[in-house]
Amino acid sequence: MKEMAARGGADVAEREIGLTVNGAERRIPDGWTLSDLLASLDLDARSIVIERNGTILRDRSSFASLELAADDTLEIVHFVGGG
Repeated sequence: MKEMAARGGADVAEREIGLTVNGAERRIPDGWTLSDLLASLDLDARSIVIERNGTILRDRSSFASLELAADDTLEIVHFVGGG
Protein backbone atom coordinates (compact mmCIF):
# COMPACT_ATOMS: atom_id res chain seq x y z
CA MET A 1 0.00 0.00 0.00
CA LYS A 2 1.30 3.47 -0.86
CA GLU A 3 2.28 5.83 1.93
CA MET A 4 -0.34 8.53 2.41
CA ALA A 5 0.48 12.12 3.25
CA ALA A 6 -0.63 13.35 6.65
CA ARG A 7 -2.39 16.35 5.10
CA GLY A 8 -5.07 15.94 2.48
CA GLY A 9 -4.65 12.18 2.02
CA ALA A 10 -2.72 12.58 -1.26
CA ASP A 11 -0.05 10.12 -2.23
CA VAL A 12 3.36 11.45 -1.18
CA ALA A 13 4.75 10.62 -4.64
CA GLU A 14 2.07 12.75 -6.32
CA ARG A 15 2.51 15.97 -4.33
CA GLU A 16 3.62 18.89 -6.43
CA ILE A 17 4.74 22.45 -5.90
CA GLY A 18 4.48 25.46 -8.17
CA LEU A 19 7.37 27.69 -9.17
CA THR A 20 8.30 30.10 -11.94
CA VAL A 21 11.01 29.29 -14.49
CA ASN A 22 11.97 32.09 -16.91
CA GLY A 23 8.61 33.75 -16.37
CA ALA A 24 6.51 30.60 -16.92
CA GLU A 25 4.57 28.84 -14.18
CA ARG A 26 5.67 25.23 -13.73
CA ARG A 27 4.63 22.32 -11.50
CA ILE A 28 7.25 19.89 -10.25
CA PRO A 29 7.24 17.01 -7.75
CA ASP A 30 7.71 18.11 -4.15
CA GLY A 31 11.26 17.36 -3.03
CA TRP A 32 12.93 17.94 -6.39
CA THR A 33 16.38 19.47 -6.36
CA LEU A 34 17.74 21.98 -8.82
CA SER A 35 19.62 19.11 -10.52
CA ASP A 36 16.33 17.24 -10.98
CA LEU A 37 14.79 20.27 -12.66
CA LEU A 38 17.79 20.79 -14.93
CA ALA A 39 17.71 17.12 -15.96
CA SER A 40 13.99 17.37 -16.78
CA LEU A 41 14.76 20.38 -18.98
CA ASP A 42 17.74 18.57 -20.58
CA LEU A 43 20.13 21.34 -19.46
CA ASP A 44 23.80 21.00 -18.59
CA ALA A 45 24.71 22.94 -15.45
CA ARG A 46 28.11 23.77 -16.96
CA SER A 47 26.57 25.91 -19.71
CA ILE A 48 24.03 27.97 -17.75
CA VAL A 49 23.72 30.57 -15.03
CA ILE A 50 20.81 30.36 -12.59
CA GLU A 51 19.26 33.09 -10.50
CA ARG A 52 16.99 31.90 -7.68
CA ASN A 53 14.76 34.48 -6.03
CA GLY A 54 17.09 37.29 -7.08
CA THR A 55 20.36 35.58 -6.05
CA ILE A 56 22.83 34.16 -8.57
CA LEU A 57 23.75 30.58 -7.70
CA ARG A 58 27.50 30.29 -8.12
CA ASP A 59 28.20 26.89 -6.53
CA ARG A 60 27.17 24.33 -9.16
CA SER A 61 28.23 21.50 -6.84
CA SER A 62 25.30 22.42 -4.56
CA PHE A 63 22.65 21.92 -7.26
CA ALA A 64 22.15 18.23 -6.36
CA SER A 65 21.30 19.10 -2.75
CA LEU A 66 19.46 22.39 -3.31
CA GLU A 67 15.79 21.48 -2.84
CA LEU A 68 13.38 23.72 -4.68
CA ALA A 69 10.54 25.33 -2.75
CA ALA A 70 7.02 26.40 -3.60
CA ASP A 71 6.91 29.86 -5.18
CA ASP A 72 10.63 29.90 -6.07
CA THR A 73 11.41 32.11 -9.06
CA LEU A 74 14.23 30.87 -11.28
CA GLU A 75 15.85 32.59 -14.22
CA ILE A 76 18.03 30.31 -16.34
CA VAL A 77 20.41 31.85 -18.87
CA HIS A 78 22.19 29.71 -21.49
CA PHE A 79 25.68 30.38 -22.75
CA VAL A 80 25.92 30.27 -26.54
CA GLY A 81 29.28 29.73 -28.19
CA GLY A 82 30.21 31.15 -31.52
CA GLY A 83 32.95 32.65 -33.47
